[in-house]
Amino acid sequence: YLEKQKQNKKEREKRKLYHISYCHPEIYPLVLTTKTQEIFNCRIDEDVTEEQCYKLIKKEDILEDFRNRAAVSDFYLVKKLVRVGNIALSLWPLLEKENGHARASTQEEQEEAKEAVSEDMYTYKPPVSKPWVSLGSEKEIEEESVKQSTKQVTYMISRKRSKFGAPILFSDRNASSVRDSYIECTSYPDKNFTLTQLEQDVGTQVIPEIKGVSTQTKWAFPKNASTQYYPREFSEKEKGKLAQSKELADFLNSVSTSVEIALQQNEIMNTFVDDWKGLAEEEGTFGDKSDTHLKEYQSFTDLHSPMEKMITCIAWHPTIYGLIIVSVAVRLSYEERVHFSGKLLLQPSLILFWSFADPIHPQLMLESPDDIFCFAFCPSDPNIIAGGCINGQIVLWDITAHADRIENIKAGGGRSKKATLKPMFLLEPESNKEAMYIRHCAVSSIESGHKKVITDIHWLSDTFEINRMGSVFENRNGICCQLVTCSADCTICFWDIRPQKTAITQPTEKKKEETIEIPFDVPPTFLHLDLSWKPLSKIRLSKGETSLDHCPTKLSLNEEHVIFKTQDKMLGQDKAVKSTETNPYHDLEAGMSNILKPIDDFCTKFFVGTEEGEVIYTDWKMERDPETGRFVSKKPVNLYTVHDGAIHTVQRSPFYKDIVLTIGGWNVAIWKEDVMTGPLLQTCCAPKRYTSGHWSLTRPGVFYIGREDGYIDIWDLLEKTHEPAQSQNICITMITYIKPWTYSPKQQFIAIADYYGTLHILEIPWTLSHPSLNELSSVHYYFEREVKHLEYVQQRRIIRDQEKKEMERELERKKAKVYIKTKEQMEAELRMEYENYLELEKSVLYSLGLGKVSEKTSYMDVL
Repeated sequence: YLEKQKQNKKEREKRKLYHISYCHPEIYPLVLTTKTQEIFNCRIDEDVTEEQCYKLIKKEDILEDFRNRAAVSDFYLVKKLVRVGNIALSLWPLLEKENGHARASTQEEQEEAKEAVSEDMYTYKPPVSKPWVSLGSEKEIEEESVKQSTKQVTYMISRKRSKFGAPILFSDRNASSVRDSYIECTSYPDKNFTLTQLEQDVGTQVIPEIKGVSTQTKWAFPKNASTQYYPREFSEKEKGKLAQSKELADFLNSVSTSVEIALQQNEIMNTFVDDWKGLAEEEGTFGDKSDTHLKEYQSFTDLHSPMEKMITCIAWHPTIYGLIIVSVAVRLSYEERVHFSGKLLLQPSLILFWSFADPIHPQLMLESPDDIFCFAFCPSDPNIIAGGCINGQIVLWDITAHADRIENIKAGGGRSKKATLKPMFLLEPESNKEAMYIRHCAVSSIESGHKKVITDIHWLSDTFEINRMGSVFENRNGICCQLVTCSADCTICFWDIRPQKTAITQPTEKKKEETIEIPFDVPPTFLHLDLSWKPLSKIRLSKGETSLDHCPTKLSLNEEHVIFKTQDKMLGQDKAVKSTETNPYHDLEAGMSNILKPIDDFCTKFFVGTEEGEVIYTDWKMERDPETGRFVSKKPVNLYTVHDGAIHTVQRSPFYKDIVLTIGGWNVAIWKEDVMTGPLLQTCCAPKRYTSGHWSLTRPGVFYIGREDGYIDIWDLLEKTHEPAQSQNICITMITYIKPWTYSPKQQFIAIADYYGTLHILEIPWTLSHPSLNELSSVHYYFEREVKHLEYVQQRRIIRDQEKKEMERELERKKAKVYIKTKEQMEAELRMEYENYLELEKSVLYSLGLGKVSEKTSYMDVL
């Protein structure tokens, strides 16, 4: 037995076995052969001794051993642990001790070691759990995890208990025949919501290098290029030979028939027409009636004003999308205004700029001397605004210095160098919480202007200008410089923002006395007009022989159609002004030009609606009075009494420049400018009084009318002409103003203001915003048919008048025949009466038995 133990000891010394304790779950035992010990320099009694009983092996050396020996390596069992973890291995040699704590490499040696080692010397100690120590990995897990950001919507679906277990019947049905059965949300590109990706998480993995080869030319970017070449032609000999060849003749004979058929088909029908698009438009306009109501989109209310106010006028900003401007006035009657005049002086009169981004805080506030009842943006420069006050003054604002606040806003808080139009939907509500108060640049003279409230205001087009007598001349400045207003004081005034006369030099002392310091926040654009602005000309609409005048409330010029269609042109002019940084309105001191080219074929007639419900078609040109020699206003060309109340809407159609819509009292009328016999359409009396109205911007036959009970009537001339196509309730009080707006070809809005000062923004449905393919021509045909109907009625009226006159003449002739008789007629009548008398006498005598005369002898013979 001792000899066997000695042999085992020698074998163990030769093999130099090492062992790693596995008392810890992350420590694994390995057996290293002699070759492995030589590779890693961990030989017993040479590299590892009792004094230095451990050896550290680097991870790179172990990986190198994997590449060299692969599965033969002693570390192959822990290959995954070595590749994944950044660890180092510690080796302790198992030296031969007297206590016999040696491990054998074979099963026989392990059994012999178990017999040699007593069981009392070894005790197993299980691993002890330790507290977990965070190294920051949970933060990375939390960042990479997906969390729900929006609140989930919870629906509860219930049914009656009596229906539990009831039989269910399934059947087929047409989805388009049921309302809200399906909704199609087609995608379309929107430049306003195009975002640039600034950051992206990308995962990469090391792979072998791949080389790609392409046979096509790589097109990196488009560029302009030109090439000059000479055409390659056949020689005369080749041409002759080809023309006489049989191949060419056979080819022409084979394809001539198909080419002729293709040419005929192209002449008969248009091959580029999109039939599917046409079918979709027809179906969306007339077939699908499920979505015809206006949908509430947003609302605005001034919560900071202490006084109760109503909205008097609405205008969408011409160039900035999502910005709407309203004017507000105190809800008081004339007597209440006089009673609270002192209190009203302390309250500012404002025009509010509302943005879709912040429905509570206005973006800008324009101050005015008194409440504004109408205002308009300048077509040449949208930063210039003109408004009419209740006291008869005209106010001008210039917001050029504040345009960056609502226009040039760049992501990240920085200002962009180039002016870019961004929608107000993208602005954060916290960005513009402090509203800015902007003072007016100029106000008209209260002595020379209107005496009562200004009810309507319009900018004249930049294509013409007028003088004091109303003559039309060519506008050489190329910008809008004149306005027209009407007021309740029975006057229509034309205004010019340029100095009418050159300034006369005054003594220096007098100038010093009249010098007024201009506040720093007021631009000097219209300083020459402030408190001295007078109308260029004034027109009064006389009622004829009486001294009274008509009271105009609304007017419509012939050039409104041109101004309405040039909104894109205004946007381009505005960009050009900002690029050159020169504003023509800042250099108006030159005044009006003295030599202008007249325009002879210009139509100076316009429509006017009055407070009495009359529609007047008149001319703004002055005429000389033959008695006094002064220039006076012309008499109205035509006057119609159609409406039974004050007219509040006189508007031309955006599609037909000669079609005018008038709304007043309880009815509506549509007029054609060249037709003087009456309106094309006159509705019957409505159940409630009409208070506002507007044409549709995209459908020629649709217009909207607001009522005093908060309902809005939607008229569609292609569907009904005797009553509204539909009515919808918007609010509980009177609607004061209506203004539609087109945001995109797919989306339209309509702004509706009420008497309580709330501005409702509603989305117009597809059926009311997208016309059919032939709607423009159909509505035009309807108007032409009504014109012919009016002509026919007028002709029949003339014929009936002539027939009536003929009947009256016939009666007169008969009466003349009765009372004017000739002498022979009178003698014959007397003879006839005498004969009748004799006959009567004869009959009486015979009846009394007093006369006997033979039958042959007449009574006259007897006498």
